[in-house]
Amino acid sequence: MQLLPSQIDSLKEMVNIGVGHAAGVLNAMLDSRVKLHVPIVEMLSHEDLQAKIDSMGRGNLSSVRIGFRGPFAGNASLVFPDEGAIKLVSILTGADEDSSAVVEMRASTLTELGNIVLNGVMGAIGNELKLHVFYSVPLYLENPFEVLLSSGQTQFDTNVVWVQTSFNIETESIVGDIILVFEVGSLDLLLAAVNRAMGI
Repeated sequence: MQLLPSQIDSLKEMVNIGVGHAAGVLNAMLDSRVKLHVPIVEMLSHEDLQAKIDSMGRGNLSSVRIGFRGPFAGNASLVFPDEGAIKLVSILTGADEDSSAVVEMRASTLTELGNIVLNGVMGAIGNELKLHVFYSVPLYLENPFEVLLSSGQTQFDTNVVWVQTSFNIETESIVGDIILVFEVGSLDLLLAAVNRAMGI
């Protein structure tokens, strides 16, 4: 499945609105000025996503996942490579990267961050498409790539929406990935709603 350029532009605009809202929430919580930027939105097969992550030299990942339900269903994950996760937690908490405090605060800090960002993104998509979306509580995972694309017995679409996100905090720029995985049939429903919003 390929996204049309107009669909990519529409989804990118929605995601940018969502991360903009998330940045506003984070800035209200933190002393540092946080800027979030979304340079890339793509539709990828599971294999292409695996290859993309492998090419970036990523092994184990730190991720926060929320499930979503409504007119379409699936899960959304905010994913960081190990090094980026440690650096981000250090910046957000003020703890030294090599300290035990970073390890202790990693799960709670990233869970809160992921909850804010993912709710912002999915909320923006729902609002822009005038659809009501329900969310599960966020789940923190440290796992290989394959676990991100699995959830019990649920059958997922063979394509995912991949979003590259840059977290710019003070002088640091940390790249994370937002991965939207849809249950079978749900991705088509999302794209149909996008088309309706564009008047297609």
